Amino acid sequence: MYTGSRAAAFLGTIFNLLNNSSGFTGEKMMRRPRKSAQDEKYKDTDSELSFSQIASSDEDSEEWRPPEPNPKTSSKTASAPAEGKKKAAAKRTAKQKEPKTKEPKAPKVTRSPAPRTQRITAAGRKPKGLKASGAAELVGTNCLKRERGEEGGPSVRLKEERVSFSMSESHEANRWADEGTSLAGYTLKKEEEEDFTFDEPCLKKQKTSSACLGHPTSLPSSESQVLRNELNMTWDMMELLSTLTCVERWVCVNIITLLREENTVPFIVRYRKEMINHMDADAIRDVQLVFEELCSLAKKTQSVIQTLKKDGVLTAELEQNLRSCRSADELDHVYSPYKKGSKLTKARRAKALGLEVAASAVLNTPHTLDLRTWVKPGTEGLSSVEEVATGVEHILADMIAKDPETLTHVKTLCENSFVSIQSSVSKSALKEREQKSVQGDKKIGAQKNKNQDIDKFHLYFDFTCNIQRIQPHQTLAINRGESLKILTVKVNIPDRVKSDFTRWCINNRWRLKTNAREDVHAIIRKAVEDSYKRLVLPFLTRSYRTKLTSAAEKESIAMFVRNLRQRLLVCPVRGCVIMGVDPGFRHGCKLAILSPTSQVLHTDVVYLHNSGQQKEADKLRHLMIKYSCTRIVIGNGTACRETESFFADLISRRCFHPLDVSYCITNEAGASIYSVSPEAVKEMPDLDPNLRSAVSIGRRVQDPLAELVKIDPKHIGIGTYQHDVSGGALKAALDSVVQECVSFVGVDINICSETLMRLVAGLNAGRARHIVEWREQNGLFINREQLKLVKGMGPKTYQQCAGFIRINPQTLHSAKISPHPVPAVPDKSAPKKGKGKTCVNVPASFNPLDQTCIHPESYHVAQRFLSLVGGSADHIGSLVLRQCVESKVSTSSVEELARTVDTTPETLKLIIDGLTQPPGFDIRQNFGQADFKQGIVSMNDLRVGAVLTGRVDNTTLFGAFVDIGVGRAGLIHKSNITLDKLPVSQRRRSLALGPGERVEVRVLNVDTQRGRIGLDLIRVLQ
Repeated sequence: MYTGSRAAAFLGTIFNLLNNSSGFTGEKMMRRPRKSAQDEKYKDTDSELSFSQIASSDEDSEEWRPPEPNPKTSSKTASAPAEGKKKAAAKRTAKQKEPKTKEPKAPKVTRSPAPRTQRITAAGRKPKGLKASGAAELVGTNCLKRERGEEGGPSVRLKEERVSFSMSESHEANRWADEGTSLAGYTLKKEEEEDFTFDEPCLKKQKTSSACLGHPTSLPSSESQVLRNELNMTWDMMELLSTLTCVERWVCVNIITLLREENTVPFIVRYRKEMINHMDADAIRDVQLVFEELCSLAKKTQSVIQTLKKDGVLTAELEQNLRSCRSADELDHVYSPYKKGSKLTKARRAKALGLEVAASAVLNTPHTLDLRTWVKPGTEGLSSVEEVATGVEHILADMIAKDPETLTHVKTLCENSFVSIQSSVSKSALKEREQKSVQGDKKIGAQKNKNQDIDKFHLYFDFTCNIQRIQPHQTLAINRGESLKILTVKVNIPDRVKSDFTRWCINNRWRLKTNAREDVHAIIRKAVEDSYKRLVLPFLTRSYRTKLTSAAEKESIAMFVRNLRQRLLVCPVRGCVIMGVDPGFRHGCKLAILSPTSQVLHTDVVYLHNSGQQKEADKLRHLMIKYSCTRIVIGNGTACRETESFFADLISRRCFHPLDVSYCITNEAGASIYSVSPEAVKEMPDLDPNLRSAVSIGRRVQDPLAELVKIDPKHIGIGTYQHDVSGGALKAALDSVVQECVSFVGVDINICSETLMRLVAGLNAGRARHIVEWREQNGLFINREQLKLVKGMGPKTYQQCAGFIRINPQTLHSAKISPHPVPAVPDKSAPKKGKGKTCVNVPASFNPLDQTCIHPESYHVAQRFLSLVGGSADHIGSLVLRQCVESKVSTSSVEELARTVDTTPETLKLIIDGLTQPPGFDIRQNFGQADFKQGIVSMNDLRVGAVLTGRVDNTTLFGAFVDIGVGRAGLIHKSNITLDKLPVSQRRRSLALGPGERVEVRVLNVDTQRGRIGLDLIRVLQ
């Protein structure tokens, strides 16, 4: 009991705490998020911990520890005049939670833990000068990494930029707009032709531009209600999405709102940074995929409910359990006993006999239960007390197995125990091998192939690994072996889990409410044991296998995505004539000589590996000198090594003098498939398919992005286990990366091919075709505004694609185009689209801003900024304008300048980048280029300990393959990719190396018989 004075003091303390935490002092408190296990593991980036240990420890446990308590410190957020309506939302505070352990979500629990994400205020990051422009792009991880300030201080900063690109000599970095994914799974509505007006921002644009970094914005009530009605689940979509993706709730709200408004991810990531808290494209893709999974779960749940209602077995409790499911596994667990065609479960048979009342009595009034009253001689299942007790046990076991609290507890027990996955060779595989060894040499060829398939899995014949430490490639390999019936797989859960689970159920959750006889205690004990063995244990096994497979597939797809991105962004080789060579023995080597603009100048076939090599050498010399060709690109297929040796010998003998000739080896994966595709036939109708392959090989070095987008990404030869992951998910991810790369590199609308144009964000095959048709009928585009005259180009499409389309003045100059009046409406489209097109007023002159990454909706801001710095749009990219901008930014911060020109700091940074980048700027110029050489080294020349330089050819889940110029790629195992060997910018990336990166390696071992080279990473060459 408190005395009067002590009570008053206590109430005073509470009142002060409330004042401090609720913003009465004028300071806005922000939720201090929980630190995940991953953040703790990456805290010391200079440690000697190997990358493989880091990668494995990321999945060690779902359990995480709360951060050490820091003194509460309020952080002030930047105030802006336009924040008036949002102050109430911004003042909302959240009590800091001190979590114990992260437990699996129970289906009926609607409250979720706070997302492990920092809310960062605009005042929390004050970029000075041009160094702060842009956000991290092109390389992402699943969750955003956050860092806390030193010694518990209030300072909070965003994760370090994943990749930095030096874009000009005058300033450190222009981190170009983040790439994004295509809006997979969202059907675009047919657009209405409306007025295009970006100079006067609409209400939606004002709302977007005023959403400052760190200020949560809520989903419109009508939109939120529509979403809730569509899903009709007990859990809150945004809270669950925030928890599953480790992204703050307000960011999730904004992302989903933007996606439902039919915005493409490249557009969101580049032009709506303030709404997504500077997330990159990969992180947005994760949120989008999880959102689609939850929507799919809700639809499936609704379908199950309708089915059960039709069958007459739906009860209010069952419907509640179904709508509380948060994963497909939980839904299947609840629904499986009621599926059509499945056997009537023991619990349902017992309920049909009327024993549900007896089961209820066991739990609530066990002292009054007399099982003899339920005995009905002659009735199956009720003929004796033992049968009645068995039926009651089955009902209780079913109740236990479907109880959310019970499932949560058993999952927690498993998380704190050593749960392992074990694989062994199957009996059928052993029997088959024994039979083949007895049969002798009969059918030796087929047997050898089959034995080779079995031997591929020898690492997993006796394999055991902690469920939290198993690597993704191991999971996929085990799954493949199991599907081929070579391996048998099981999940081992310790017996201690069973004993602890039984004890907790009997003494806590399912404890009898009153005293009861021993036989009643025996019923509840047997029910718990039966529930664990027959229902809970299989559910846990399925759940673990599903989670492991899902995580492995996502990691494999992420590897594909990153490899494809880096393959597409290889720096093009411009300004020289190139000879593409598709090597071969019997049918000769196919040649294609390409002009600097990728036009086919000459094609031929030479036979370099037969008699008469001198004649073929003279022919090659004549072609090289005739077309002034100094670069040779050889495909890495059949006869590559022999062809390389032939050209290296010619170069060493100075056969091409006075030309300085060099060659490179490039990956020809997919070239043969492309050569017979409809697009290749349309592009090169008069060429033989073999010669088309040579053209494709040469163009892959001249402009990798423009050429590789013509080929299905799955055929480019990147990643691993592509046949073991979801085909739909892989295709959607790869297609979205292609769209990202094409959009952020940008396309010159006047010379871009239709194939490349259709991959720009907001465009598709039909719209790209209409653009090409307009270009053919009306001549080159003079400005972006003319896109509005193209058939099918509505306001939304124009908004999404305009920022990624360039009007290059050099192209107009080379075509000798002078500005001329533009018809308001094309004659062809006037009858159909007259209503929408007649109100479009298009200027007839070139706009210098159309050659930049600045979006037309920000042109008026760019003009205000140019007036502020005393520059002109005609001087874009010039040294004079760059100096003016740098001088202005050095005297005032970007945020102050943004307020002056009435825009957001993010938009202003993008405008500064667009104004200061040189004309014709290509973001790929800072990425690696193909390596040309003049000599050859064989595998026999390698010695253990030799230090070499090479280029990463492909990365897998177990390591990176590096081309060191000996005709066979060497493997750097993931255990040799340690943090201390990586640049600081790559130490927080889950996939440390990617295709195209130059590395210095040391030879560890050489196995010439098996053609394997083991390498150790020394450092990544910048």
